Amino acid sequence: MNISTTKAIISGGASGLGFACAKMIIDNGGQVALLDINQEQGQKAVAELGSNAHFIETDISQEMQVDSAADKAAQHMGGINLAIGCAGILGAGLIHSKKGPMPADYFQKVVDINLVGSFLLTRAASRHMQEQDSVNGERGVIIHTASIAAYEGQKGQTAYSATKAAITGMVLPLAREFARIGVRVMAIAPGVFETPMMEKITPEICEQIAAGIPNPSRFGTPAEFAHTVRHIVENQYLNGNTIRLDAAARLQ
Repeated sequence: MNISTTKAIISGGASGLGFACAKMIIDNGGQVALLDINQEQGQKAVAELGSNAHFIETDISQEMQVDSAADKAAQHMGGINLAIGCAGILGAGLIHSKKGPMPADYFQKVVDINLVGSFLLTRAASRHMQEQDSVNGERGVIIHTASIAAYEGQKGQTAYSATKAAITGMVLPLAREFARIGVRVMAIAPGVFETPMMEKITPEICEQIAAGIPNPSRFGTPAEFAHTVRHIVENQYLNGNTIRLDAAARLQ
């Protein structure tokens, strides 16, 4: 699929990795619908991206909101052939800390946004993809954001790592199921990237983290993530797998 013909819905598209993907698509002639809970940031993003971008306020963990957003996006763009899941929360915390046991609803919130949200986006997008004509045997591409924490989670990342590992586990069965409708499913597992999630970390700690990344010894940029998304979209033989995008980093 050519990136210039994409009609994409992007969860978490108003900032960070999602916004970088939206900008890449817009810059190459495609259309995007940004699904994000932050209305102010969403409107700001659309103002920057231009007329080929559309914002739909969406809580990715809410079934009816996601289905409605996909319907609105498909109507506005004339279909959906790309879905990118970038919405997520870190959900850091120990199971047992000085504050006491981790509340079950805190763990559940991470699951609802990171994992259930990815499922809901997949279901809503693929429902529209299967109804449109195929181009070169293809009707769409779905790309989710996992994390290297899916493989080497750190202390305090139990909830986050569990959801990201589950995303990597969904990719192959989804790709096999959607083969009959000509839809590919992939995931990207980024390492440490320059995103709003990292803004709360002090510069000193950021330097320490970057020093532990083999080559290059720096954080990844959202543009590098978006470049990987473009390669997945345009390389039809990529399907049913997760790409580590981490400069050979391993969490310690």
